[in-house]
Amino acid sequence: MTRRRLLLVLLASTTLTALAVGAARARDVPEVATGFIASTVCSETFVSNQDPDRVLSETRAAMPGAGLLTWAMDVRVDRAARDVTVSLLGLGRSHAVYRDGLGCHMDHGEAQDWPTFRPSPPQPALLPEIAAKRVVAPATPELAAALDRAFAEPDTPPFRRTHAVVVLKDGKVIAERYAPGFTLDTPLLGFSATKSMTATLIGILVRQGKLALHAPAPVAAWRDDKDPRHAITVDHLLRHTAGLALGSSLQASLLSALEPVNRMKFVESDRAAFAESMPLETAPGAVSNYHDGNTVILSHLIRDAAGGSAADVLRFAQRELFDPLGMRNVTIEFDAAGTPEGSSQMLATARDWARLGQLYLDDGVVAGRRILPAGWVDYVATPTPGAFVGLGAGFWTNRGDSFGANYRISHGWPRDAFFAKGTLGQYVVMIPSERLVIARFGRTVNWPPEIDGVAQLVSDVMAATRGE
Repeated sequence: MTRRRLLLVLLASTTLTALAVGAARARDVPEVATGFIASTVCSETFVSNQDPDRVLSETRAAMPGAGLLTWAMDVRVDRAARDVTVSLLGLGRSHAVYRDGLGCHMDHGEAQDWPTFRPSPPQPALLPEIAAKRVVAPATPELAAALDRAFAEPDTPPFRRTHAVVVLKDGKVIAERYAPGFTLDTPLLGFSATKSMTATLIGILVRQGKLALHAPAPVAAWRDDKDPRHAITVDHLLRHTAGLALGSSLQASLLSALEPVNRMKFVESDRAAFAESMPLETAPGAVSNYHDGNTVILSHLIRDAAGGSAADVLRFAQRELFDPLGMRNVTIEFDAAGTPEGSSQMLATARDWARLGQLYLDDGVVAGRRILPAGWVDYVATPTPGAFVGLGAGFWTNRGDSFGANYRISHGWPRDAFFAKGTLGQYVVMIPSERLVIARFGRTVNWPPEIDGVAQLVSDVMAATRGE
């Protein structure tokens, strides 16, 4: 059997598996699969300055079932044009293009002249410097042992592939380490940890009075009060209880390509418009269903409130968040409509991700200036009813009695921890009782959850720093 025939058989099998959710979704699989690879390779090649072969190899290994398709993909990286083209035997083709200051975006053939964005000169940071411009070696042998374990690999797959760890105690770096090829200046793709940055920008708009948590979300497509979607609030979107029929974003695997939310991400030019056009599957507020469409709609609200363009969003984020925190190496990526892909596409250094965590450890206040509304930190860490994995509002949380929270606590996490989490092993963990922020980034399978070593890292760091 030729490889092409084998691929067609595999795709046919996938289609049969998907009949219950509709053959139209299976038709999107090749473009969704090539889109994910094109987007990831582009961002990590041209923003993170990583070797594209390594990016492809590690990503494929971390996604169950991906090898059924990726062996047949033709991945072309054009360093001169700064783009990535991925094709799948004529069944699907995706093109991701890098733009200065804007990272990579999926090019669907839109006739758009993307401007070069140059940020304003950074303003002095309000957050005190967390470390000198050098890698901070672990302060104690116990911390060194914790990092040794975080970077150690098992004898057999799946491998951990930890790329970076930064530990802050009382706002200072007390330990950090980077894998070969990564440095303290390497921007790291957050995947869904980006959702917590989006929630932070929403919090700033709430503090400014430009958005209200519990009023109908100002989405033009839902303006008619007879439209049942008119009842969707910003709180519902943050908590993934809006009820829109977009499927789930909880897994990174071949079968997840069947979900409508991934058509939104990798096929549609205007992601927010697609998400906002979807009907309700459940009543707003009734059911927890984690998917990227909720956060893409929030990103649309940010774009509109900031002024309506990608440049407006970047100026707003720099002025209100990145400059005060001293986050100097951040890239937010956008779709063709100029809406930030706030569900998964922010890249920042491990220290900058940790700075975001420190803002939450400090109750949203930096040097006496309130960045986030009073009570916001407690709000995002408050559990969402029915969210079995343990979701708050734009963050994950160990509060409450969810399966996920109890599972993590049984594996060494503290009850008061809450965190930003991205697929394939991205974490920014805040532990108020220990005055700790732990940022961990890598390329690790999602299941079993212990394989990324984060639970052990959290336990080890807490044990190594108690009494300090």
